[in-house]
This record gives sequence, C-alpha cells and structure tokens, in this order.
Amino acid sequence: MLFAALFSPLRMAQAAPADWYWWSSKTSDARVCAQTSPGEGWTQEKQAYSDARCEKKKR
Repeated sequence: MLFAALFSPLRMAQAAPADWYWWSSKTSDARVCAQTSPGEGWTQEKQAYSDARCEKKKR
C-alpha cells in the first residue's frame, strides 16, 4: 500500500498527451487532423504531430 502511494504520482507525471495525425477520407480528397479516427472510411497517415493543427512533427 505504501509503495503504491509513493509511486503513483511518478506514473502520472510520465503520462503524455496523445499524438495528432492527418486522417484521409477514402471517398474524397478531405483530410482532418485528429487524435482518433473520425469514423469509418478514413485512413491514418503515418506522420505523428504534437499539435492540433498537425504542424509540429514528432520525431
């Protein structure tokens, strides 16, 4: 119990926000920057980004 109480804050401090990706429509030329799939009919592009505009590439 003491172990969990001491190390829980450390685990929370290591959490990072989810990456952002460009999602391309399978039926049109539309693209959306999002952290999760907009639904069926979309494919995720490989490059990850750290911002909601998909401008800052992650390494």
